[in-house]
Amino acid sequence: MATAGQHGFVAHSDGAFVPVQTRSERFRSVNVDDFEPVNGREHEWKLSPVAAFADLTAGDLDGSRLSIEAADVPGVAISWIDRTDDRIGAAGIPEDRASANAWSRFDEALLVSVSGEDEKVAVITRSGLGNSPRAAHTVIEAAPFSRALIVLHGIGDARLSENVEILVGEGASLTVVSLQEWSDDSVHLASQFARLSRDSFLKHIVVSLGGKVVRVNPSTHLAEQGADIEALGLYFADAGQHLEQQVFVHHDAPHTKSRVTYKGALQGTGARTVWIGDVLIGPKATGTDSYEQNRNLVLTDGTRADSVPNLEIETGDIAGAGHASATGRFDDEQLFYLMARGIREDEARRLVVRGFLTEIVQKIGSPELEARLTAAIEAELQGD
Repeated sequence: MATAGQHGFVAHSDGAFVPVQTRSERFRSVNVDDFEPVNGREHEWKLSPVAAFADLTAGDLDGSRLSIEAADVPGVAISWIDRTDDRIGAAGIPEDRASANAWSRFDEALLVSVSGEDEKVAVITRSGLGNSPRAAHTVIEAAPFSRALIVLHGIGDARLSENVEILVGEGASLTVVSLQEWSDDSVHLASQFARLSRDSFLKHIVVSLGGKVVRVNPSTHLAEQGADIEALGLYFADAGQHLEQQVFVHHDAPHTKSRVTYKGALQGTGARTVWIGDVLIGPKATGTDSYEQNRNLVLTDGTRADSVPNLEIETGDIAGAGHASATGRFDDEQLFYLMARGIREDEARRLVVRGFLTEIVQKIGSPELEARLTAAIEAELQGD
């Protein structure tokens, strides 16, 4: 494995180091000291405002328990486990310095255990984290054939770097929503790792609305035959706000399926979004069915949306694979159609944006949460 001195390279058997050629060869370590200091030129940081969170990539972090609120839900048990627990690291390990720094600093991990075949919804709210740099680790474990929707909700002030591990047992069906509604000056860096067992299904949804800088990077390992991931994302960047997602799906077993759909809107000077989608279809992943797409709607001048889809295929025996990306402004024909029917231009624009983002909202599967997000999107459009 590469060391800090060869970060971005991989060692071959002859001892020589060559640049990383495939997504699966990236350097990984749970030790922050194995990573070089972040300078913003690295492939994983080159589109990020690294100076805004230098304390999270290089400094000491408070790894004590976060303040959480969660109602009692039958079939969802919440507890704290030691960092030596066997489940720590079972879904994945860090590929960047911020993730490794959080991994090196946390004291205990929050464990969310899901059991039972009945449908259930649990909301876990993190708030009151303050303005000091903090580290956190969460493990969500779905027992075989269990079903649940788990919401990780962040509100208030935060300077947080965290890792989230999601373990989906055989035949389980799990939805995880990562909802970021932090205060205007907050910074949140998250790496989320999921491992899917045989014939399991994960719906993973990232919703980023609040925060100065929010960077949520989901990584899914389709480790066993029949695993299925639907990865969805919704984000709305206002003036001066940076919202970033780097999504990785690794098809590593036969007859696995993935669908990745992220949609975002941008308005205001300096609004910035970054979406990078990596799909790797490994040599054992015959019969893979995969598609990823990203759509961005630019509402005003002075914004920037980076969208980079990547697809690697290492077997010729697949059912299908593809990707797409688009960034554009309002459809003038849609606006004309609405305005011709007596709808004011400002209201017509809001209707177009709501329609654009509603596709993601309606797939969450919780009427209460869908209504909340619809109201939040309306507030963003009103500038509240």
